Amino acid sequence: MLTPRQIELIKATVPVLREHGVALTSHFYKRMLSGNPEVKNLFNQAHQAKGHQQRALAAAVLAYAENIEDPTPLLPAVRHIAVKHCTIGVRPEQYAIVGKHLLASIREVLGDAATDELVDAWAAAYGQLADILIGAESGIYQQLATVEGGWSGWRPFQVVRREDSSADVVSFYLKPADGGSLPAFEAGQFVSVRAFIKELGLSQPRQYTLSAVEGGEVLRISVKRERPADAPQGAMSNHLHDHLHEGDMIEVSAPLGDFVLKEGDSPVVLFSAGIGITPMVAMLGALARKSPSRPVQFIHVARDSRHFPHMTEVEELITSLPKAKLKVFYTRPGADDAVRCACVGRPNSTSLKALELPADADIYLCGPVPFMDAQRRALTECGFAPSQIHYEVFGTGEMACA
Repeated sequence: MLTPRQIELIKATVPVLREHGVALTSHFYKRMLSGNPEVKNLFNQAHQAKGHQQRALAAAVLAYAENIEDPTPLLPAVRHIAVKHCTIGVRPEQYAIVGKHLLASIREVLGDAATDELVDAWAAAYGQLADILIGAESGIYQQLATVEGGWSGWRPFQVVRREDSSADVVSFYLKPADGGSLPAFEAGQFVSVRAFIKELGLSQPRQYTLSAVEGGEVLRISVKRERPADAPQGAMSNHLHDHLHEGDMIEVSAPLGDFVLKEGDSPVVLFSAGIGITPMVAMLGALARKSPSRPVQFIHVARDSRHFPHMTEVEELITSLPKAKLKVFYTRPGADDAVRCACVGRPNSTSLKALELPADADIYLCGPVPFMDAQRRALTECGFAPSQIHYEVFGTGEMACA
């Protein structure tokens, strides 16, 4: 329990964190990854290179300081962080490493302003937050390990099928190498996969939405090839495209995630761009099996039909649903796209109003962060409440309107 004086000291650092938080977290990551290089395997080096993790951590530290008297409003964010941690195998003992380097970074970045009393206050605050996260993660790990077919940590899987899903997306069908069963999971959930990336000299985790909820013995992930191949942001996708073939092995975490369909009979809008279609395909398939009479509008934005992942599968599912509609936006349509292309360009409030989306719809949104920012604003202009718009940010999100 923090003392009143410690709370006062933490709150006094809020202005400093607002101005210098990214400098602090950037210093922290450099210090920790050089001082304890063994933890590099836990961190997405693409997000490190782009500064995503540094900015995300700075925002999290600031939010914690601002709510230090009552962290209750942060519990949804704690749940989100705990889920992400559990998919990459973060363990309780690693919090001590983070704490050591975080406190040292406070001293080194703030200089004389970092008095012993202030550092002690942050040590207590960090200990409190670490205990909250460790407790949340312990509960998730226990749930994963005890559910039928479940597991905690990494499990070896074999690729039993590989297929091209678009010009730059490959789908991998994965089966447990131990011959065991899989746990039940929901459309929209994701797994992490881990592989050694020769170019980086590291094992790297990446999170991929399960693009199908078929049940039984197989998981499906769909991976877009990112460019350039020799940069951190393209290392894993290019590795999987170039080196993961039928019969090969890869490590996989158990399915997790809270971006799932709400129960009920309200209309559903599945709205995606690019590889953000993966949870939407899974959700559409789940609706076809469990709620075929539920009204559905499927909106997707792609460069052209060649870059529309799972296009044939989506069209077949839409056809099978009596109350389903498909709307496609192509930003650079090809000569053969006229039939399928309902609209050229990107959606905006005007084009969304023309779709006459049901006022009581639950809207599920997934794609690049700028796309989601723009579409959340457009949907708000169309009269939808924030509570109706559910979204998923791949990896470390920096969504301005979140």
